[in-house]
Amino acid sequence: MNQDWEDRVTAAWAAFDDYPEERAGEFRAVIDALVAELPAGSPLGPFEQACAWDSTGHSDKAAPLYRKALAHGLSEVSGYKGRRAKIQLSSSLRNIGQAEEGVKLLTPELDAPSDELDDAVRGCLALCLSSLGRDREGLSLVLAALAPHLPRYQRSMANYARLLVDPEE
Repeated sequence: MNQDWEDRVTAAWAAFDDYPEERAGEFRAVIDALVAELPAGSPLGPFEQACAWDSTGHSDKAAPLYRKALAHGLSEVSGYKGRRAKIQLSSSLRNIGQAEEGVKLLTPELDAPSDELDDAVRGCLALCLSSLGRDREGLSLVLAALAPHLPRYQRSMANYARLLVDPEE
């Protein structure tokens, strides 16, 4: 879509906190109105609607919309939004009891080109793993994501993270 549309979507999301829980439907209506401006079949529409449902506490309604956005080529339209959709879909899947699918969706993202979403990938994947009883793997991912941000102990923390999943190393 054009920059004006993107700017209006950004402005709508910037105002999200102005909509208390009892007005969540009003926020979703704002997003729906913006989506109505898109050409038919645009993956941006279901992505924005999924985000709106997800952000207002409805993972069950968000998950099919994230899937639709990805199936209709969201990653080709915007690699960044495609990656966000995978992270957010994985979180929604975990919330609705499908954490294994979330792990399958996010695991390849560990090898994707690095960007500012890397830590979110690891954090969400860690939650999915924890939901499956794989806490050590999840903790390892979180510690590995945290290590570069520490003022000291980066090497030690990275080593501890690795040893959580491979103690023989």
